[in-house]
Amino acid sequence: MNIALFGYGKMGKMIESVAQNRDHNIVAKIDVDSGDFDYSKMDVAIDFSMPDAAFGNISGCIENGVPVISGTTGWLEKFDDAVALCHKKNGAFIYASNFSLGVNVFFELNKQLARMMRNLDQYKVSMEEIHHTQKLDAPSGTAITLAEGIIENSAYKTWKLGHVDTAEIPISSKRIGDTPGTHTVDYESKVDSLEIKHTAHNREGFALGAVIAAEWIQGKTGVFTMKDVLDLK
Repeated sequence: MNIALFGYGKMGKMIESVAQNRDHNIVAKIDVDSGDFDYSKMDVAIDFSMPDAAFGNISGCIENGVPVISGTTGWLEKFDDAVALCHKKNGAFIYASNFSLGVNVFFELNKQLARMMRNLDQYKVSMEEIHHTQKLDAPSGTAITLAEGIIENSAYKTWKLGHVDTAEIPISSKRIGDTPGTHTVDYESKVDSLEIKHTAHNREGFALGAVIAAEWIQGKTGVFTMKDVLDLK
């Protein structure tokens, strides 16, 4: 495949390495200071850019018939617009807050656990996420996805950063060193605790998942998730 990278920071470089190891070509590296580029050379685009650039990158690809994979977080107030444009143009689009294969299994495990804990009122849920100091948004998109998975399958109504009341899921966000990403969901009662946790050891897992998604979306139209890619439905 001929892949265009929107965003050429640490993740972009890691995706480049993984893609090339899987015999794909990088035909464009588009960053803040990049000049003109040619959509016609792209089989697929992978967007790990900045929050204020993501929607423009995604919509530009869809307008030009290029399937697009996006892992940029912090822009989701325009997500519905991207979905509407994709349907209008009969395009192909995947967004994920986290492309790690293990995290996407973790998402489904989190939902199943929430369903199991739903009627056990003595347990109170809380979440913690830890990332590197250069991560701009808090809580992470992954933490928000986990919280939404709990809300869909429990009596909790919303989530909130920091201390909350009993109807909200508290999320603690920490920024430490070069931590790739650690997410913990904890159910605690007076007598015991139950915890599920995902720890990323490096960024390669995120990059691999994005490239696998790019391979999977070839020849398809519609709006998809990693559940589709990994057949987790």
